[in-house]
Amino acid sequence: MATKDKFGVPLTTSGGSAGGILMPKLKYRFRVNFVAPFGGITETKSLTQNVQSVTRPSVSVDEVEVHSFNSKIYVQGKHTWQTVDIVIRDDITNSVSKMVGAQVQNQVNHFQQTTAAVANDFKFPCEIEVLDGSDVNTATEKWELEGCFIQNVTYGDHDYSAAESQIITLTLRFDNALHLAGGNNVGGRGDGATNPMPAAASTIGAVLGTNG
Repeated sequence: MATKDKFGVPLTTSGGSAGGILMPKLKYRFRVNFVAPFGGITETKSLTQNVQSVTRPSVSVDEVEVHSFNSKIYVQGKHTWQTVDIVIRDDITNSVSKMVGAQVQNQVNHFQQTTAAVANDFKFPCEIEVLDGSDVNTATEKWELEGCFIQNVTYGDHDYSAAESQIITLTLRFDNALHLAGGNNVGGRGDGATNPMPAAASTIGAVLGTNG
């Protein structure tokens, strides 16, 4: 007799079945895409292949204090997207360091001591995709970061007593982020009745957190 539907948090106060546990998204199933032109380079596969870790986006909202007669209330002010950190392995062919250097140079020409006339000349899109371990073409979830630039780059250090990979850490500042749901087509999850995400967000292009 199967018992797996008894695991999980009970959904009723009358001792009903817990209904089982939904499969969680796993931290190591992800992909970061640096959408061209990153540093003026159209082929950025090496960056994606060497990413070691990435932080997920977070947003904070300013509070506005409104005073009244005997009390005060709070309303929402402007929001701020926090920076995202991406840790990348520095490969032996220098492909990663060359692309990072090209993007840094795009933002500020350190030899000529000049900068781009407009931000659009150096900003780039970036995507963080959550994968399910089976379908490599369709993401379960995707973050689209718009208007990215490198706020900080750290090239790590050298150490005679260490044997780890050399890494480069990028801190990205961006203007806006869209949180999208994937197709969930593997294992019959494409059907809206079984799709764990809302029907309105069942395909790439629907924004999570909206009603339609």
